Formats: sequence, structure tokens, C-alpha cells
Amino acid sequence: MPGRNEGPDRRCPVCSAPLGHEDRHPGALLAALQASESRFRAAFADAGIGMALVGPDDLIIEANPAFAAMIGYEAPDLVGTHIHEIIDPEDTPRRLYLELVRGERDRLRVEKQLKHRDGRVVWSNVTISLIRNGSGEPMYTLAMVEDVTEQRLLGDQLAYQSLHDPLTRLPNRALFFERLNAAFDSSAAGAGTASAVGTAGADSGAGAGAVDGGVNGRGGRVGLCYVDLDGFAAINETLGHHIGDELLVAVAARLERGFARGEGRLVARLGGDEFAVLVCDSAGSEQLTGLAADLIKTLEEPFDVAGQQLAVTASVGVVERQVRETTPTDLLKDADATLYWSKSDGRARWTLYDPARGAYQLSRQRLATALRPALERGEFAVEYQPLVGLADGTVHGAEALVRWRHPRYGTISPDRFIPLAEESGAIVPLGKWVLEESCRQAKRWLTEFPDAETFVSVNLAARQIWDSDVVADVANALATTGLPARLLQLEITESAVLGPGGRPVQALQALADMGVRIAIDDFGTGYSNLAYLSRLPVHVLKLDGSFIAGFREPGPGGRPDKRSRRTDADEQIVGAMVQLAHALGLTVTAEGIENASQAERLRLTGCDTAQGWYFARPGEADRVSAMLREDRARSGS
Repeated sequence: MPGRNEGPDRRCPVCSAPLGHEDRHPGALLAALQASESRFRAAFADAGIGMALVGPDDLIIEANPAFAAMIGYEAPDLVGTHIHEIIDPEDTPRRLYLELVRGERDRLRVEKQLKHRDGRVVWSNVTISLIRNGSGEPMYTLAMVEDVTEQRLLGDQLAYQSLHDPLTRLPNRALFFERLNAAFDSSAAGAGTASAVGTAGADSGAGAGAVDGGVNGRGGRVGLCYVDLDGFAAINETLGHHIGDELLVAVAARLERGFARGEGRLVARLGGDEFAVLVCDSAGSEQLTGLAADLIKTLEEPFDVAGQQLAVTASVGVVERQVRETTPTDLLKDADATLYWSKSDGRARWTLYDPARGAYQLSRQRLATALRPALERGEFAVEYQPLVGLADGTVHGAEALVRWRHPRYGTISPDRFIPLAEESGAIVPLGKWVLEESCRQAKRWLTEFPDAETFVSVNLAARQIWDSDVVADVANALATTGLPARLLQLEITESAVLGPGGRPVQALQALADMGVRIAIDDFGTGYSNLAYLSRLPVHVLKLDGSFIAGFREPGPGGRPDKRSRRTDADEQIVGAMVQLAHALGLTVTAEGIENASQAERLRLTGCDTAQGWYFARPGEADRVSAMLREDRARSGS
């Protein structure tokens, strides 16, 4: 056992002079050295941390009781033991240790796994110091070992909790993205198997469903099934959240048992009732759609939760593609969009991502975002289609139809952007602008053709009634433009008027009291609750074009047309609706007139006015003005 005076620059323990004069007081020197060694041995033996002296041959010279107890031995048992029987050699720490033994460094600190006598692992922080002789040459090393197993296990537990869902114990969103990113990284590196995606044992805290393999075995493809339970919110609301939680646990267990096995698989809970099955080495879209079908079938079996049978279904969005063609973010975004398609297509089904549909949805979203700025930039225009009297052939009014002159996509038809405007609420400011613009134009026609009394018909969205003060908006438009209320007609669909709630009826009554005419658009395609017509402030019924399509000319040579039964039925239906409307004091307008035969046969049913390409296509207001001039010329006024 060394004393404290060994090594360079040591001093005499008796007089503190530099060494080299020991012969002057040999007895005192020996006593001092013995005392120093005794103190060192006491400190070595009684130290609270593990300590061991190791020779240059890697054999333990001496170990203290704390170190021996740390790995399940008695101190004498360790003397002569090779350190590799206790510590597995590792390349980098071994290289640094050899530098220490050669005297190239004086101290080394590493974290090591020690082998306990019973086979378990003891995590430790090891500080190794070099002990030199009086000439400064390396003699042996002193290792001081601190047991950090509890701290390490606590850290592993915290790491596990940060990467796993506390309710279902499945990997959570963070671990899902970690594995997904690792899959992309390993593919980019060209590795057949990525250690970052390898299976972790139970002690490492990876949990069930950990990914087992790399990505590139089949050309770097990746697939994702995004799963959402149908009607889960209703279960929470009716049975309580505790039942909902138990159901989620049961769903997670079933998904884990059925789909977490196999190379490159991960089952995760992304939040709420959303789960994901990641396939890091997919074999193509057929594999993923087959997996999605199995998922749906597996979850269709009833769950026994809290003593009651619960049945749920699932919708699944499926994305599968080559890794080099996508990113983790885009993969999840497209899976989310595809899941939405599954929900909107009827639920309890899977849907494979369709790039064309995705592009359409993206275009749709961009249009929805651009609606309000486009209105501010003046990109919208109003076209007008004449409403012609079938009895006299003159223009009675015109329907206002909004168009979007998009600087990039050209003219966008209303059927593309009106639904977006209704969903986003942009229909309210857009509808208000169309109303004011149309009233302004109708006032111009009144000024130029005062005897024609040409009215303008403006479509009114249901959301305009619910989300704004439509009565005030109409009153303001009439006051601002100077248009008499009798020359404004507002069109609203049956479903909006006849649905539940009293607000639409109250608003329509206020508008009618103001003198504005109210028209039911697309009559015959909605509720068709005829009893309402006698109680609503309605003036006009506009028949849907589908009824008019059956008005055809007789077959060639007077032969019966095989479609004549449909034609007769349509004529009878239209005739009955016209009679009913007239009995209630309403006028009737037919839409979609394409030829003279249809116009004449409609006239014979008693229909009042009509519109369609036969008379004029929607166009600039000047086209209506030209037709009004022709009417005036024919009448001679």
C-alpha cells in the first residue's frame, strides 16, 4: 500500500524538506510513513464509495468493502480478479484507460455497467486516477466507484413516461415522431437496419410496439394507417369519461396484440381516440390497405367494458409511398386528410390517399383562404341572366350571379367557391356586396327603362340570415342605391326556409313587410312541405331545372318516344305545382330552359316566367339592357 510521499516533488514527513536526506532521521521517517499508510488504509477501508487499486496487468490489487458490496462480493474475493470480469471492455473507454496506464493522462471519468454477482447490472460513475512512483513512472490506478443505479432507473422511468401514453401505455406522439424520423434518417443513410429504430428491451423502457427494423429492405418505402374511432364522443357524453378511458385502454390492447408485432411496426396513440400504425418497411399500398381492413375488422368486435358490451367502428386513413418522395410532416398531414375523407365518405371504412383528391383539397383550401382578400381586392363580378315572361316574351327581371375573376385561375364558377364561402362565413360579406351591387344595377335599369319595372333577383344564403342582420343589410342597400323595394327579389332555398327555428321566418316576414319579394329557389328538391307555403311570406316559386329536363319534343315522324312517360309525368308535376302556386297567389319561374319547345310547353302549363340559355346566358348587365331596348322597340313605346 503506497504512502503519501511517493511521486515527484514529495517532501519529508518529518521535517518537510525535499526528499533525499532520509538517512538523517531514519527512525522518525519510518514511523511517519507507517502512520501515513495507516491513515490511508483507514480511509480506503471505511470510504462510503467503492474503491479499488488495479495493477498495470488489469488485475485488482485491493478493493474496499464498499466496492465489494456494490457487486455482491467480499473484499478479499476480488483480489487478483481481472477487471473485465466485472466491467465489459468498450472501445473508447478502453483506449482512454490505456492512455492513463501509459501515463499520458492522470485522470479519467466514465459511466460503466458493472456485473453484479447475481447477474444484474449495476450502473456506476467511475473516476480512475493514475498513481505514480517516486520517479513519476505509472505504477497502478485507483478507481473510485459511485453506484448510480437508482438514478439511472429513475431517469429511464422518466424517459419512458415522456415517450408513452399514461393511459394506454402505448408509444405516444413524441415517440411516434421519433421513430418516424429515424425511419427517414436510416433510409437517407442507406442503412439496411437502423439502430435508432431497433427493438429496445423491457429494461430500456421502449415499451410494447417498438419498431424492430430499418427501412430500406424493400426500396425505402413507408406506410401509415391513421385510425380514429367513430362515435367515441357520444360514448364519453352518455356513459361518462371513465367508461371512455376504459374503452381506449381496451382498444389499445387489441391494437397492440394484433398489429405491433413484426419487423418495422409501431402502434401509437396520437391523442384522444386517434391511433396510428406505422410500417417502416412497407411492401406497397396493398399491404397497407389490407392492414387497414384488418384494423377495421378487429375493432368491430364488441368490447366488454365495465360489465357492458360496447360496439365501436373505426375510420382509417392510409398513406403509403417511397421515403424519398415525402417527409414525416407531409406523411402525417396526408394521412390526416385521408382520415377526414374516410369520415366524410361514410365512416367505418378505410381510404387510400389519392394525390388528385389531395390536390383538389389543397386548391379548395387555398381558395377558401383567399376569399376575403379577393373581395377586398375587387376580384368578384356580378353577371345577370334575364327572367323572361312566357306570356309576352319580354324581360321582367334578371337574376344576379356572382363570378370570381381569379388572377391566377381565371373565372371560377360559383359551384366551386360558394360552398367554401358558406363554410368559412365569407358568404356574409360577399353576399352583402352582391346585394348592394345588384341593387345599384337595378336602379340603373329603372332610370333607363322606367316603364319596364325590371326587378333584380339576388340569392340569399341561409348563413346570411343566421350570422348577420339581413333585414338591416337589405334596408341599407335599398336606401344607399335608391332602388324601390318592390324591384328587389330575394331567393332562398327550401331547406333554409323550412328548417327548424323561427329566425329565418321572422327575417323573411320583415323583408316582405318592407316590400321585398321572396322567392323559394330550387323548389321541389328540398323539404317540399306544402303546408308551409300558406304561412310563409313567399311570392315566387322557382322550379328546379330537373323538372324541366323532361319537357322534350315528340319523336321523329310522330312516333311515341320511349321517354314520353317521363315527359308526361314531369308535365303533370309541373302543371300541378303551377296550379297550386297560383291558388296560393304565387307566381312561378322555371329554370334551365334550353329550347323553344320547352318554353312553349311550359307556357301551356301556365308558368309565368322562365330563364335559361334559350333566352340568354348569364353575362354583363349591358346584355340585359340590350334586351330591354328590344322589348321597348317592339312595343313602340
